[in-house]
Amino acid sequence: MSSANPAETLRELEARLHDLEAAAQKTGQNLDAAIAPLRAEVERLRALRPEMTRWERVQLARAPGRPTALDYVERLCTDFTELHGDRRYADDPALIGGPARWQGQPVMLLLQQKGRDTKTKIKRRFGSANPEGYRKAVRLMDLADKFGLPVVALVDTQGAYPGLEAEERGQGWAIAESIRRMLNLRVPAVSVVIGEGGSGGALAIGVGNRVLIQENAWYSVISPEGAASIIWKDAAKAPLAAEALKLTAPDLLELGLVEEVIPEPPGGAHLDMNAAAAPLGEAVTRHLRELGRLDPAELLRERHAHFRALGAYTEV
Repeated sequence: MSSANPAETLRELEARLHDLEAAAQKTGQNLDAAIAPLRAEVERLRALRPEMTRWERVQLARAPGRPTALDYVERLCTDFTELHGDRRYADDPALIGGPARWQGQPVMLLLQQKGRDTKTKIKRRFGSANPEGYRKAVRLMDLADKFGLPVVALVDTQGAYPGLEAEERGQGWAIAESIRRMLNLRVPAVSVVIGEGGSGGALAIGVGNRVLIQENAWYSVISPEGAASIIWKDAAKAPLAAEALKLTAPDLLELGLVEEVIPEPPGGAHLDMNAAAAPLGEAVTRHLRELGRLDPAELLRERHAHFRALGAYTEV
C-alpha cells in the first residue's frame, strides 16, 4: 500500500473490501477471487493492530460517508414527520425533529443533522445549530411531554454555531433553556452520540435518562482543535489535546459519563451503515423499554441524580 501508517493502510483495505463486497452484492458477480485474499489481509492487520489512539477515533467520527442522523432514521424509523420552526424566529435545518416510530414504538426525535454532500453540509452548517434550533428542540420536548412520547436524541455536532448573529439572538441562553427543558422531561429520554459531541451544542439534547455513544464517536467540552488552539496556540497539536481530553467512548464509559458503548462494524460505521444501525436500534429500544417501566417522578429523580453525580470535587 502507498500509506506508511499501518492504521491508514488498514482503513484503506477495509474500504476497498467494503466496495468489492457491495459491488458483488449489487451486480451479482462472483468476486470471491478478489475478496478472499483481501479479507484475509484485513483480518491479519486487525489482529496485529494496537489499540487505536484517541485522535484516530476522532478521525473515524469524521470519516466521509459516516452515517448521519437521517441515515439512521431511514433504517430504524417509520412514519417520521419533520416539524419545522421555533415559533419565534425561523426554522433551523441543523437541528431537526418530529414524531416517528422507532422500531415500532412512537417517539419524538431530536436530530443534529450534518448533511451528506457539500450543498447539504453548508445548508445545515455541519450540524451546528443556531438559537432557533435549540428553541425548536424545546418546542418538540413540550410536545413530547404533552402527548407522552419518549424522546430519542441523536447527537452529532462539533458545537453550536459560533457566528455573530447566533450570539446576538441569544445562543447561550437558548442552549441553557434546552438543557433545562430536557432535564425536566416527564417522559423517558435516550441520547446517543453517533459521531461528534462537542460542548454545549451537544449537551443541549444530551441530558437523557440514558446517554449512549457509538464505538468511534467522541464527546467532550471542546473539540481537540479548539483545546489545542487555546492551550498551545496551535491547532496542529490536536492529537495531543485528544489524548488529554479523554473524549472517546471507552474513556467516557470508564468515567461513568455514558451508560453504554454501541459497537460499530469493523473499520467504522461509514463502511456499513446497515451493520452500524442494527446495534444502535437494539440498544435504544432496550433502554426505552427499561425506562418505560418508570413513572414520571422516577424518571425525573433518576435523570437529576445521574447528572448531579458527575464530576469530582472537594468541599472546603
